[in-house]
Amino acid sequence: MTGHRDRAGDPEGRSGGGRVVVVSADIGAGHDDAAVELAGRLAADGIVAEHLNFLAALPRPLHALVREGYRAMLSWLPRGYDALFTITDRSPLTVTAVRAGLRLAAQRTLRRLPPDTRLVVTTFPLANQLLGPLRHRGQLTAPVMTYVTDFVVHPTWMSPGIDVYCVIHDVAHQQATARGARDVRVVGPLVSTRFAPAPTAHRRAARARFGLPEQDRLALIVAGAWGVGEVTHTAEEVLATGCVTPVVVCGRNDVLRRRLHTFPGHVLGWVDDMPTLMRAVDVVVENAGGLTCQQSLASGRPTVTYRPIPGHGRANARVLAEAGLTTYVTTPAHLRPVLTALTATDDAPSLVAADDMTAVVAEAVQHGAHACLLDRIAADNSGGAFRERKG
Repeated sequence: MTGHRDRAGDPEGRSGGGRVVVVSADIGAGHDDAAVELAGRLAADGIVAEHLNFLAALPRPLHALVREGYRAMLSWLPRGYDALFTITDRSPLTVTAVRAGLRLAAQRTLRRLPPDTRLVVTTFPLANQLLGPLRHRGQLTAPVMTYVTDFVVHPTWMSPGIDVYCVIHDVAHQQATARGARDVRVVGPLVSTRFAPAPTAHRRAARARFGLPEQDRLALIVAGAWGVGEVTHTAEEVLATGCVTPVVVCGRNDVLRRRLHTFPGHVLGWVDDMPTLMRAVDVVVENAGGLTCQQSLASGRPTVTYRPIPGHGRANARVLAEAGLTTYVTTPAHLRPVLTALTATDDAPSLVAADDMTAVVAEAVQHGAHACLLDRIAADNSGGAFRERKG
């Protein structure tokens, strides 16, 4: 979707409250899917929303470097990604350096924002490192709100000039506050309503849809749109438990799908109807704590985190387990008892009801994007809703 704009709402771009610009990035699917879901909800409420790809504002070589470099690190240099995640978590100077480098795209980004922009909502952390400082310096007059797509609030999400931080769990609220955010809202995840618990009677039809056995206990193994991580080992170890039949989703990773060609379980590539697939299985095994994990929780499926990817995957795994939302299995020996127990019950934890993200955005637009955000913006524009921590 590089350089593409999705406009939702009035086809002529008119709205009594102005336009909301949702900024994401085509890295994996989580950031974009959250943005698309938000834009769709806003359109249903009659609010004009425009979806921009942040990476498309970068110089073309840098766009490719960020996107493909990230994919390569996750696939081939996971320890390198883990080190980068840790360094940026512990050293504010590294985040400051990233922020400085992104200034190259400042004017190009500003030109891509429509003149009637009333509010900017980001779903990608690096977008905050560019848009936040622009807001802080007064070059961007529209307030900036961010929706944190992970359960963990990494420092790359934090930036001076961001007016409101929207997170999906109280633990993330505590982290954002500890990192200096002043206005933090706990909202429901931006997951389609199609991912809702369904009656057990729907399971038979869902299994028939994907050609899955009607009577087996099924474990859905997911690894995001890119199919990254130790998926082959996970599939083999889940199969070895003998208590479930694995259903592996490889996403857009054709190499992984070919590697699992002879695997005795069920191997799928890209799945367009994930809500139905979620209804077909008994338990979900995931490795990142991102969008698919949120979809699983919304579907009411017991969820296991196993062999999480480095960096945000491991960080999310710890938070999810501490919050009682997933079961973090750290050794193959524990897989069988955990999967046996989870597939023997219909009870599964879910995210506690919180503010609706659409309502938070709609309120901001309806009130001129001031009263419902920060009453103190006009009085204190020194750092937006963020106090940058030193050292």
